[in-house]
Amino acid sequence: MTDFRPSRFQILPTIVKNLIIINVLVFAAEFVLPKSGVNVDDLFALHTWQSDLFKPWQFVTYMFMHSTDDFSHIFFNMLALWMFGSVLENVWGPKRFLTFYIVCGLGAALCHMIVLYFENQQIINDYNTWSLAQQQYYAAALQDRLNTATIGASGAVFGCLAAFGYLFPNDNLYVMGLIPIKAKWLVIIYAGVELFSAVQNSAGDTVAHVAHLGGALAGFLMVYFWNKTNKKTFY
Repeated sequence: MTDFRPSRFQILPTIVKNLIIINVLVFAAEFVLPKSGVNVDDLFALHTWQSDLFKPWQFVTYMFMHSTDDFSHIFFNMLALWMFGSVLENVWGPKRFLTFYIVCGLGAALCHMIVLYFENQQIINDYNTWSLAQQQYYAAALQDRLNTATIGASGAVFGCLAAFGYLFPNDNLYVMGLIPIKAKWLVIIYAGVELFSAVQNSAGDTVAHVAHLGGALAGFLMVYFWNKTNKKTFY
């Protein structure tokens, strides 16, 4: 493995700082803009390809949005971004880290969209075989499903976690600030929990587990092949 030696460690490096600021500003806008009649979720949250609300830019904008009903959503994402992203940016520099972060977010979105497409397509195919009366009865429910929005930086953050676990596998992290666990085991445990939850697909579970796994996979693959080929220019 390449021996990384950042020249100067920054507690809050440039890209991580700006990403946190952007996320916080967007979070504030999610409260303000709806009062002016702007539906932020419809415009910028990620929607399935089968939805009339889907727009290409949502692949990027969704990763800067968070639930306004749950402050912990943005808080823990930004905390994890700072914890792992700061180390990665210090190792790689701002341009490489920004590229890595955005690609992880895109990978998370793509994996989520592919799985969501096949799930929805099966429902649409079944819907098309029903009688007109049944279709009318369930039309609103189908539309609600297709227009369900996906938001959050979690996919990109999981990519940062996966990269940190790969580069610094034996570094101790502290669960709840008390229980030490090596980074590699934490990544494996998190991935296992997310995979189990994705397969289980429990009713009422609104967490995009596949997006988390997609972000982690994208992050792992990027840092693996970059480190393997020892490229000097990652961007």
